[in-house]
Amino acid sequence: MISNIIFDMDGTLWDSSENVAESWNEAVSGISDKRFTAADIQSVMGLPMDKIAERFFTDETEETRRKILERCCEGENDYLRAHGGGIYPDTAPTLAELSKTCRLFIVSNCQAGYIEAFLGYYGLGEFIADHLCWGDNGLQKEENIRLIMQRNSIENALYVGDTQTDCDSTYAAGAKFAFAAYGFGSADRFDCKLDRLSELLEIVKNL
Repeated sequence: MISNIIFDMDGTLWDSSENVAESWNEAVSGISDKRFTAADIQSVMGLPMDKIAERFFTDETEETRRKILERCCEGENDYLRAHGGGIYPDTAPTLAELSKTCRLFIVSNCQAGYIEAFLGYYGLGEFIADHLCWGDNGLQKEENIRLIMQRNSIENALYVGDTQTDCDSTYAAGAKFAFAAYGFGSADRFDCKLDRLSELLEIVKNL
């Protein structure tokens, strides 16, 4: 039985793309003509934030991209702390039930404060033992999965994600991969596939 589960955020626990797009439009108002849709945000979910800035602000210098990104991320965190995002219906009850027998973690390529905004708005912090993201240390997902396993003395973990990057990062870090098929992406291999997050409740008993 798996007793340590690490979750991706976007496309796995929630879909915040609509609210993120709204917050970014507010943040760039007056400094850029760029306007974002939920589809725009979904198209880059899972990428590190610096790569997202490169994708969206290709005509700007690296320094300008950094400043715009900082403004967008700060505005995004504030917006999500106040409004939340599109949490999937079975996320909260599934985390609550899993936490009775498993240690739960989050590793994401998001900015610092994003995971905290999610946990704070929905009151889920009590179920998450530890979390890491690109914004905490600038490390790629593979490295942060490995790091969270090391600092929590985890030898056997299941990572739950919805993209090929999640898949590749998981296996590179030495963990098992659960593909969240209801999310934003695809994966060419996995140890198990989920059509709903709640399916984990039975799956972890047999891994």
